[in-house]
Amino acid sequence: MTEMDTPLATPCNIQICEVTCDSFRIMWDMTPEDSARSTHFFIDLSRKESRDPNRFKHRDVPTKLVAKAVPLPMAVRGHWFLSPRTMYCVAVQTAVRQPDGDYLVSEWSQVVEFCTGDYAMEHLQQLLDKAKGSAVRLLRFSVFYRNQHPEYFDYVSKECGGLMRPALKDISGSHGSPINGKLQGVFFSCNTEFDTGLPPRDSPYGPLRFQVPARHLLNPNISLYFADFYCMYTAYHYVVLVLAPVGSEGDTFCRTRLPMLDLASNPFLTYTAPQRPGEEPLYCHASDVILEVLFTEPVPLDQGSVEQISGHHQLMSLTTANAKKDPSCKVCNISVGR
Repeated sequence: MTEMDTPLATPCNIQICEVTCDSFRIMWDMTPEDSARSTHFFIDLSRKESRDPNRFKHRDVPTKLVAKAVPLPMAVRGHWFLSPRTMYCVAVQTAVRQPDGDYLVSEWSQVVEFCTGDYAMEHLQQLLDKAKGSAVRLLRFSVFYRNQHPEYFDYVSKECGGLMRPALKDISGSHGSPINGKLQGVFFSCNTEFDTGLPPRDSPYGPLRFQVPARHLLNPNISLYFADFYCMYTAYHYVVLVLAPVGSEGDTFCRTRLPMLDLASNPFLTYTAPQRPGEEPLYCHASDVILEVLFTEPVPLDQGSVEQISGHHQLMSLTTANAKKDPSCKVCNISVGR
């Protein structure tokens, strides 16, 4: 048997490292002899939930990625449209291309599972740049508001000492947003109706509305972060912002993960300090997008008031709870995933 015909050893000790939302590096153990003679690597990658991983049908007919042998660890980027926060299964073969064009290949390695990461700061900056294109006009507002059912406010009053406590952010919006399922907060709205300058009369979240003066949540002691930009197969878009008191746990979490916005100069939510004694601060919100504002600390009910809305309580199906982002929208998607 010539060296060309000597079987290749099965790759072992597969290791995945430097995982991002759309790339990873892979390495494995090979004998010095196999390392010297291997000309190609075959990599079989599939989502973990896939029932048919589409493994090679024949040992010498690759149906996945065929890459020229390079020093390990090998970077895998751009060969697949990897999605953030997704479990994948990967296996490898080593191969020697023979003079007749066929491949001498090893057996498949063991399958290794790994999970891709969240959007990095650079990806969120891309999303932020897209969101800026949709936020053109600013309108004044004076209150943040939160709609819920009577049972919610009864529970807050009787069981939580009158504090609306932070809850874990759901998985709505972009799958790769770093706050999904990781950051706690209390959601508020601040959009107003163009003709009245007041909060909308209707809401899908509940017939009771808590309103709190804007100064309690938006002031110079608050850090403002951009967290997401998405739509739900509709013409209008949502921007998710985070308000975190400076130095708080939420502020620390966001500082290394989300783009920080200037309170006085951004296209979404602004605070302008009084210019003269006796003046009130000026608060403005973007009118071309729907803002979802996550405040990372408990909010006392006695800072505001709870009232019945004047319009209708709409269907819960109109809420954004765990809503999936439209992956086909060219306005709010970036190339690294959804």
